[in-house]
Amino acid sequence: MIVSCTRRLLVAGISVLALCLVSVSALAQSDSNPKWDIFAGYQYAHPGATLPTGDPANPTPYKVPDMAKGAGTALTYNFDNHFGLEADFGYNSGSGNSLTTASIGPRFIWRTDDVNVFAHAMLGGNWLNVTGISQGTNGLGAIIGGGIDIPINKSFSWRLFEADYVYGHHNYANLVSAAFPNLRHPTFDGVRLRTGIVYSWGGAEPVQPTAACTIQPSEVFVGEPLTATVTASNFNPKHTVAYSWTGNGGQVTGKDTTATIDTANAAPGSYTVTAHATDARSKKFNEASCSANYTVKAIPPKNPPTMSLSASPASIVTGGSINVAANCTSPDGVPVSVANWQSSGGSLTGSGNSGTLSTAGLAPGTYTITATCTDSRGLNAQAQTTVTVEKPPLPPVDKALEARLSLHSVYFVTAQPTEKDPNGGLLASQERTLATLASDFAVYMKSKPDAHLVLTGHADPRGGVAYNQKLSERRAARVKGFLVDHGVPADAIETEALGDQHNLTAEEVKASVEGNPSLNKEERARTLRNMRTILLASNRRVDISLKGTGDTSVRQFPFNAEDALTLIGGHTPVKKAAPTTKKPAPKKK
Repeated sequence: MIVSCTRRLLVAGISVLALCLVSVSALAQSDSNPKWDIFAGYQYAHPGATLPTGDPANPTPYKVPDMAKGAGTALTYNFDNHFGLEADFGYNSGSGNSLTTASIGPRFIWRTDDVNVFAHAMLGGNWLNVTGISQGTNGLGAIIGGGIDIPINKSFSWRLFEADYVYGHHNYANLVSAAFPNLRHPTFDGVRLRTGIVYSWGGAEPVQPTAACTIQPSEVFVGEPLTATVTASNFNPKHTVAYSWTGNGGQVTGKDTTATIDTANAAPGSYTVTAHATDARSKKFNEASCSANYTVKAIPPKNPPTMSLSASPASIVTGGSINVAANCTSPDGVPVSVANWQSSGGSLTGSGNSGTLSTAGLAPGTYTITATCTDSRGLNAQAQTTVTVEKPPLPPVDKALEARLSLHSVYFVTAQPTEKDPNGGLLASQERTLATLASDFAVYMKSKPDAHLVLTGHADPRGGVAYNQKLSERRAARVKGFLVDHGVPADAIETEALGDQHNLTAEEVKASVEGNPSLNKEERARTLRNMRTILLASNRRVDISLKGTGDTSVRQFPFNAEDALTLIGGHTPVKKAAPTTKKPAPKKK
């Protein structure tokens, strides 16, 4: 029964100790670390042993009773905050019996501000004296257990309880025969309980916490913000330190170790900001404070710089360069610099107060140049100027070439070109006329890039109105297509078709024939005898004129062209065959 109770007591004590270890593991560890501590207090012992008494040949087992009278002490040297070497001594007596233990071994302790929990394991010796046994015995022993101390102040703690398992092994071989081995060499499964006072001394003295404050910047103008920072030292790193901020200039807003100061409503002057650090969990050495000074200055005048740009020359022909000068000053007399040169066209290089614009390859027009002036406070101003890039001068107009462009009309064969073949109808002589015109016009456009040719199509009156209109349109389109194929820009040609309207009259054709320098007198007479045919041929044409000059085509039919008869509507003369000599018929005989 006693052994059972002893074991239950031991299990209960170890369970309580384990529960306490788990419970306090969540608590913040204390930094207190005494060099030495000594325990002294009351001790209750349950030896947990059965010894031999009486006749050695037939011994009587004797269970050693519990000993309620007792005292214990332990001296520990602490290597650090957790581990130490403990020397332990205990004495108990009762019913004429006594038990003394002396042990040494390691101890582990977990310290907090509210409770210290420890566990130890020691080896040593046990000395037991029992009434009725003539001889006391010495044996080997071991102690395993732990307990809880409640700190009272820095030096004293109350050991709430200590529960230990006490093991021993003794030898009674001289008092009992070998037939009783458990009594010859009994094992002690004991338990002891303790409570008392722990005194601690030595170790490092607590250090007074300190705080250091800094502020950036230390000087500002009214309205500019500041940032203050506090660095606390020597506080328990396991504790949370609370911070508060106060100041006598501007609005101070603190957050943990940093505070901001709004000087919008502060008058110019010198001020102080103060930080307070507090460890609410520590009972002493738990506060520190510091201050930092700063100056709020009156806002100086802040006028932006003034700036202007000037270009020389302000107008230039494409390909030249323009120099641009910047003039920038600060009304407040602070340093200024010019940069960020830009142009809406061309290649601009700028450095400092001057820039150069290259207009190579730049189209004629107006361009804007800008630059920015910035003072040492970041205020800036921008200025711009405009420059004009002009076209290069055109070469002079060749008047003879201009007259030659409108010299000839182009003539078509009857009903040409047709709807089925709109790209036909031009005879070789007329193509040569148009090819020469295209070449001359390309040269002319170098002096007059905006020049336009006007092509006016006509038809003789033999078809209906609608037919003649379409025919004159095809003739104008055919001439335009030929010119475009020979390099004349399509947008430099305008066409119109008049059908059989505005045809030349017989009188106008007759005057043209009579004034044609390429015909001699006999040719003019022969031509005028065929006036009806010539009148029709003269109206199957496209007139070519140069727009804007007031010149019109010289409508003179090409009588000397190799294909003139085809244009007129006759035929090219065919060489007559050489006459043959007929042989005389044979005479009849």
